Amino acid sequence: MQAIPVDTSRLGVLRCAVEPEPKISNYETKEVKRDREGNTIYTVAATVRQEGRRISVIEIAVAGEPKGIKEGQEIRVTGLEAFSWAMGERHGISFRAEAITPVQPAATTALPGKGGGA
Repeated sequence: MQAIPVDTSRLGVLRCAVEPEPKISNYETKEVKRDREGNTIYTVAATVRQEGRRISVIEIAVAGEPKGIKEGQEIRVTGLEAFSWAMGERHGISFRAEAITPVQPAATTALPGKGGGA
């Protein structure tokens, strides 16, 4: 499977649609998927809004639990790669990232003479 690097700067705004949850590798046994080092693989569903009102949802896998990510929050995805896959009649694209972190809101500074001052 060939990894295709994805330029996240061209994806527009990414937001968490579903908070991180462990990826299940076997639904019968409820076995959780792990990477070669034994880290649990998590998935985060993210909305991608490029232009206008068009929004796509992608699931991104990442090793280790992403901390501080809540539904609806803007996120930063580092080292995103896409993989094309096929299994019988089914096919698609999966995504994996090095890290997923929350985007911290910009600090606001009070302007003189504005706001609820006396």
